[in-house]
Amino acid sequence: MNTPDPFEIFLVCAPGLEPVLLEEVIEQGFTSPLAGPGGVTVMGHWPDVWRANLNLRGAVRVLARVGSFMAFHLAQLDKRARKFDWGAVLRADTPVRVQVTCKASKIYHAKAASERIERALVESHSITLSPEAELVVKVRIHDNQVSISLDTTGEALHVRGHKEAVGKAPMRENLAALMLRQCGYTGREPLVDPMCGSGTFVIEAAEIAAGLQPGRSRSFAFEKLASFDPVAFETLRATGAQSQPPAMFFGSDRDAGAVRNATANAVRAGVADCTTFTCHGAAEVRPPEGPAGLVMVNPPYGGRIGNKKLLYALYGSFGATMLAHFKGWRVGLVTSEPALAKATGLPWKPLGPPIAHGGMKIWLWQTPPLR
Repeated sequence: MNTPDPFEIFLVCAPGLEPVLLEEVIEQGFTSPLAGPGGVTVMGHWPDVWRANLNLRGAVRVLARVGSFMAFHLAQLDKRARKFDWGAVLRADTPVRVQVTCKASKIYHAKAASERIERALVESHSITLSPEAELVVKVRIHDNQVSISLDTTGEALHVRGHKEAVGKAPMRENLAALMLRQCGYTGREPLVDPMCGSGTFVIEAAEIAAGLQPGRSRSFAFEKLASFDPVAFETLRATGAQSQPPAMFFGSDRDAGAVRNATANAVRAGVADCTTFTCHGAAEVRPPEGPAGLVMVNPPYGGRIGNKKLLYALYGSFGATMLAHFKGWRVGLVTSEPALAKATGLPWKPLGPPIAHGGMKIWLWQTPPLR
C-alpha cells in the first residue's frame, strides 16, 4: 500500500440503481468507472476514497479493495494472512471487526476462515479486535481467491449527519438523490413535494442546487485508518463549491409534526433560506409562481404505512390535482404498488427496473411534462 499504484474502490448502491450511480460517478470524474451488480467499481487512491465518501450523493458505502491472494486451505490462509501488510492500512490502536464470506472455494467455512484472519491481525500486527468496531475488514473468498476490502464509510452514507428528525418509513437520502437524477433533476428548476414527511426530497434537491457536499456534517471510518491524512482531507472538505440557490424548493404535508421536522432538518442542513414547508393535504397543493419543474412524491403505499385499500382515493386525488393545476410539470412518484400508481390517472412513462428498498421492491414512476 506504500506504492502509488491505484487500487479498486467499490461504490455500493441499492440494487436496480447501478446505472444511475454510474452517471454520477462519471460526472464526478472518477477513473475507469464500471457498473456491476450492487454498485460501481472505480480505480483510485486514498484521496479518491475520501472524495467518494464526501461527495457522492447516491452511494450507500465505499469499499477499498486493498489486496488479494490465493488460498486453498485454512493453513495457507493463516500463513498468507500473516504476511499481508495490514500495518499499511490499519492502526494498532483502532479496533476492527472481520466479516468473511465464502463461495465456490475449497475454504468453505466462513467462521473458521474468520478466526484465522483475526488471529493473523492480532499476532502479526497487534491489531485490536472488537465485535462493535466501526471499522470493518471485509474478506471475500471466491474461487479460492481471498479479496480484502475495508469498509471506509462506517455508518451508511444516507446518514448525512444533519437530519435528526425523521418520520415513519422515511426515504433514504441516497435513494432520493438517485431518483431525482433519474427524473433529470439538476437543481436548476423548482421542486414540489406534497407529501414531504421529514423533507428528504426537498432538502436533497436544495443541497444539489447549492452544491453542498452530502458528507460535510459527518465523520467516516477511513479517518481511523493508517492511510488517513487529516490535513489533506480538510483541504478536500473545504473545496466544496457552494452557491445560494433561489427559494424554489417546496414541501407540504397534512401532518403538522412532519412539517416541523422537515423545517428543522432544513435549518440543520443549511438550506432553510431556499426551502418552504407548509401544512395541508396533497389535494390543496398548488404550483409556485414561475417556471414549471418537478413534483417528487413518496406517498404511503400500504407496505409499512396505511391500509392499501384506503389509499386509492389518496392517489386518485393526487393525480387529479396534478392534471388540473400542474400543467407543464413533470411528476416522479415512488411506490411498491403498480395499481396505486395507475389510480392517479397520470400518463406514466414505461417503468424502469425495480429498486430494492427496506426488504421490498419499489418503482420510480415518471411522467413527461403534463399537458
